[in-house]
Amino acid sequence: MSTSHVLLGLLASGPRHGYDLKRAHDERLPRARPLAFGQVYTTLGRLERDGLVRAAAQERAGGPDRTAYEITQPGRAELVAWLGAVEPPAPYVTSTLLAKVVVALMVADRAHAREYLIAQRAAHTARLRELTARKTDPGAALGAVIAADFAIAHLDADLRWLQTTLDRVGATNGEQ
Repeated sequence: MSTSHVLLGLLASGPRHGYDLKRAHDERLPRARPLAFGQVYTTLGRLERDGLVRAAAQERAGGPDRTAYEITQPGRAELVAWLGAVEPPAPYVTSTLLAKVVVALMVADRAHAREYLIAQRAAHTARLRELTARKTDPGAALGAVIAADFAIAHLDADLRWLQTTLDRVGATNGEQ
């Protein structure tokens, strides 16, 4: 995920303070890793340095100065270019799940690998049920439903892979 581009997108609707940007990110991308405040301010600093945002206002509401940032025309152009660029499929498989299964097969016997795969399948299934319940909530925001759909599709793919791997591990052991 490009934090700088997401922040530009959040600023496209109007000026915001760093705290507001963090909160909006975490609300609009509910299944993404929450942003740390330090990451927000560091990214804003880079965006300001690059001329993509600028300080719009400063206020002091009983605490430290709070700077609101706004997107600039070059920032809007950068956002439009980013939104128009197709994301290539990832060139490498990077998954802790895959790494753990491969390592389990290297260092443990197949029975232990099967136990891990079965436990992981149960965890994935529980998460799938949780996300399905959340997305069918009539009060769920569109962004939350879309995020749940995305996570469900990935969990479903993982579950298919887990089952295929369980079948392969069992088959090489003479089991089915």
